[in-house]
Amino acid sequence: MLDDQVTEDVLPEEGDYELDRDVFGPVKAALDSGNAGALALALEPLHPADIADLMEQLSDDDRTEFVRLYGSGFDGEILSELDERLREDVVEAMEPEVLAEAVRELETDDVVDLIEDLDDPQAEAVLDALDDDDRVVVEQSLSYPEESAGRLMQRELVAAPQHWNVGQTIDFLRSQTDLPEQFYHVILVDPRMRPTGYVTLGRLMGSLRATPLTAIIEESFRTIPVRQDEGEVAYAFNQYHLISAPVVDDDDRLVGVITIDDAMGILDEEHEEDILRLAGVGEESSLTDKVIETTKRRFPWLAVNLVTSILASLVIAQFDAVIAQFVALAVLMPIVASMGGNAGTQSLTVAVRALATKDLTTGNVWRVIRREAIVGLVNGVIFAVVMGVVGVIWFSTPMLGVVIGIAMVVNLVVAGLAGVMIPVTLERMDIDPALASGAFVTTVTDVVGFFAFLGLAAVMLL
Repeated sequence: MLDDQVTEDVLPEEGDYELDRDVFGPVKAALDSGNAGALALALEPLHPADIADLMEQLSDDDRTEFVRLYGSGFDGEILSELDERLREDVVEAMEPEVLAEAVRELETDDVVDLIEDLDDPQAEAVLDALDDDDRVVVEQSLSYPEESAGRLMQRELVAAPQHWNVGQTIDFLRSQTDLPEQFYHVILVDPRMRPTGYVTLGRLMGSLRATPLTAIIEESFRTIPVRQDEGEVAYAFNQYHLISAPVVDDDDRLVGVITIDDAMGILDEEHEEDILRLAGVGEESSLTDKVIETTKRRFPWLAVNLVTSILASLVIAQFDAVIAQFVALAVLMPIVASMGGNAGTQSLTVAVRALATKDLTTGNVWRVIRREAIVGLVNGVIFAVVMGVVGVIWFSTPMLGVVIGIAMVVNLVVAGLAGVMIPVTLERMDIDPALASGAFVTTVTDVVGFFAFLGLAAVMLL
């Protein structure tokens, strides 16, 4: 397997990139003709992640045919790279012996990630495919809470007694036949298997044999509690520039290790979830979702938007007499609401991201709110002048320009304040700010924008 990994990691020749882009046609032709040899030939130069991407583009029937034709060539890495919504169907379509061979190639953390997205029958099929020792390890990892370090860690690691020197450690590594396929540190442990530090492979290989391991340990060393939330784990890796970190149980004993690829995968997932939540399409939306699933996920937020729109319309209805006398108000009021909505979304996006990365805290929240208010005021004044001039030129009514200018300033200041204060308040109430902030900010900017514009018009124009 090590040789296979080295082959996959070699940079492709210049022409291979074009082959990757054009491979869908030959694969589809092979599926249509049922030619297993042609399919294997088309897939041979591709990385498992590229094959997974290709499978996600296929129809359900073509995907089933793909699994059948590919047969024993199916790499377990493809399953770990595949969209989690498709894994169940792919596992169900695989022959038991093919599935067994595929999952045996995976690290324990990849097997856990695969199983937790499957229904019970498919999960049991994967567990049955494992060797007895691997199954016990995977089941132990599955006993930890979902989205915890225990689910994220892998059991394959390299540890050495803290009293060893470099020479003893190198001799030990050379004598082993079951080292992890990839590892970055040798973890030092005391007699009770509690990690006390770690040494990078680079420093290990560059030091004299007599050098004690404790003399070359890394300052970045820190342990991860096995029940710690995976989001906190990803934050620690990003904040402290970790490459790997040992995982400890409640007695501080070494039980596994988390590597940077898994931590960054979680960070990417959280970023993606935030973007999807801000758009109101759900945290697990995908191009592979069925129509019914997509409809159910989007319907509640469209319903919320309808309610907020009705609320804004009720504000407008209070000024129907003013609008009837000055038709220009109906022409201009969407501009005020739209500008406020965009400004609010800008502040909201920055605030939600800052909350997720822990950059926005109790210590600096008021400074950030003050900054957003000032930004809103400055932008409001600039655009107030622009729209004031437009109002005067367009409708030959100087006071109308004054009204829209003041309303623009008010709404952009409120938008800046709401964009920060609403997500901060929701987080303190243990409500996901990425999920719920958008609807509240839009409501505030619409209601304030319409009320300020039409209210000022009623006072200043009648």
